Amino acid sequence: MAKKDLYFSQRNDKRHTIMIGLEKFDNLISLITYFKDNATCKQFLKEQRWGDDVVCPYCGHHHCYSRSNGQFRCPNCLNNFSVLVGTIFENTKIALVKWFSAMYLISSHKKGISSHQLARDINVTQKTAWHILHKVRSLYSQDDSIELSKDVECDEAYIGGNEKNKHESKKTEGTQGRSLKTKTPVFGMAQRNGNIVAMKTQDTKGRTLMPIIRQFVKEGSRIYTDEYIGYNSLVESEYSHAVVNHGAKQFVDGDKHTNTIEGFWAQLKRAIFGIYHFVSAKYLQRYVDEAVFRYNSREQAESERFRMMFHRSIGIFRYADVKNVG
Repeated sequence: MAKKDLYFSQRNDKRHTIMIGLEKFDNLISLITYFKDNATCKQFLKEQRWGDDVVCPYCGHHHCYSRSNGQFRCPNCLNNFSVLVGTIFENTKIALVKWFSAMYLISSHKKGISSHQLARDINVTQKTAWHILHKVRSLYSQDDSIELSKDVECDEAYIGGNEKNKHESKKTEGTQGRSLKTKTPVFGMAQRNGNIVAMKTQDTKGRTLMPIIRQFVKEGSRIYTDEYIGYNSLVESEYSHAVVNHGAKQFVDGDKHTNTIEGFWAQLKRAIFGIYHFVSAKYLQRYVDEAVFRYNSREQAESERFRMMFHRSIGIFRYADVKNVG
């Protein structure tokens, strides 16, 4: 789940100025036209990240000074650093305009973009595009502090396990329904007309799901689920529990339904099987985070989603944080 956006915590006083600076890029052509070389990109990063007060990414000291080689020096810890240190661009050999273009394309595609398509769009190898996509996906990490309330739908999805193209002799038996033999479970909670929280889980037993529900769903909310026994542990003193019996072909009973979260699962699966084609369990949480981000920002314009990604990209975190996601 999400690491706090330290960029905003350190630079909240200049957030309004930063937002105005990024509003000029409301389409990809305007972005490519403006960022004509790496020097322009770095200057823009400096202005967006620090304004007139350069902050050391190592010790947090303010008022670092510029050097003739384009780097900065901290008078406190004496480290030299570039504007890329502590961002997802650190140590990159890829032109920054390609990074910026990739971020715009990734954030603007409503259903996601494959590494093959991104490679063609920004003229890099598929391996490089895959690397960019996963570093950008690390920025989608969900917020641990989010709270869902009022009417909240809970449900599980099972990703993987598609063996229809396998020979009968090689198919795994007993993989239907909630079997975890070849599938990875994902648990989701959707506030009606609000946000979604979803995450990969070890299993879907009640002892696994209940702590997650208690963490994210405000006490006193009304929770809607299907008849799965994993939800039998919901305590009436904490939540009001409404059940829709899918096993009896009951999908809507007045306001009782789980259509919101099931619609999200449909979007996630269409992206995984229709665009990415295959997602390993190791990286599944990154794709879930991406789908959650797209859903929760559904009312925002493409340029606004790009601004959000750009802000996160210049937050203070290390490449190790990116590699360890999921």
